[in-house]
Amino acid sequence: MNVKSRIRMAAAVGAAAFGLSLLTTPASADPPPPPAPYRTLVGVGSDTTQDVVNGLGDVITSPTIASYNATGPSPIKTRAVNCSIARPNGSSAGIDALRADLSAPAGSTTKNCIDFARSSRGPANLTTTLLTWVPFAKDAVTVAVRSDSALNSSTAPLNLDTAKLKLIYTCDPAWRSLNGVTLTPLLPQTGSGTRTFFLEKIGVTEAQVGSCVDGTVQEHNGLALDTAGDIAPYSIAQYIAQTSGVVTDRHGATVLLPVGGVQPRNGDGTLNVSFPYNRDVYNVVPTAKIDGGATADDANLKDAFVGTGSDVCQQTDVITAYGFGLLGGDCGATAIKGER
Repeated sequence: MNVKSRIRMAAAVGAAAFGLSLLTTPASADPPPPPAPYRTLVGVGSDTTQDVVNGLGDVITSPTIASYNATGPSPIKTRAVNCSIARPNGSSAGIDALRADLSAPAGSTTKNCIDFARSSRGPANLTTTLLTWVPFAKDAVTVAVRSDSALNSSTAPLNLDTAKLKLIYTCDPAWRSLNGVTLTPLLPQTGSGTRTFFLEKIGVTEAQVGSCVDGTVQEHNGLALDTAGDIAPYSIAQYIAQTSGVVTDRHGATVLLPVGGVQPRNGDGTLNVSFPYNRDVYNVVPTAKIDGGATADDANLKDAFVGTGSDVCQQTDVITAYGFGLLGGDCGATAIKGER
């Protein structure tokens, strides 16, 4: 790890601790610890959707939902008995933790500790139907730069599109500098659903990511953009929530850029759901539990997530308050299945 990466990570950790001390939003970073009762459904994973699912967990009373942030003290304890597990950071880590829970032997201290995974990407492996990706909101991803950088110049505004972003993130020599500023392309940490989604949208595989890219930054943390040439993918919904005071504001000095001439937000500041890099976000659940499962736990999962009448899909005010768009009749669908 290079020196700059270490500095970025240290800054992110410090900023996160400082932000938590100032947190005044209604949603909890993690569920209240004992003596508060443990909640019924446990979710882990995506940084992108952690705040909105925290908010949903604070208003949905039956079944109760415990959503654990992507970062923070580890391990986390999710049940009254056993169930002390490493905190998963990102969509892939959350999905892997759910898969590990399902495959743990009966009687294991790590069995039945997680009920769902938050994910900002769809399935990457379609070879089985082990898991179901249940969509509940719409997001989009653009790139952010510092507002005080020449990259945000009003006299020479950047006109980025997919082809140019591909060149930037493969470190093409002709795209190492813009507006007289040497670029430092940033990517979220490995396991981030936003990282996977963004690279897919700009047509870059992990093997093609250039050596000039710093891929160790916690996603949607604008405080990590600390030099003039920094450019990073950013969830538009997260940016809206951060800058409107709904969640801890970690956007720092960043501004969102258009892509292909399309603005990331509407004139009223809401998410532009027609942005080129738009995506559904999901809660991933075990397929067997929602397709014919007959236990009380199975019923709780279905009540919480499945169908337009589910507890989550009914909370449209909470979903939009956190910057996300609505899915209408697609909310709670169960057609998307995969392994991981």
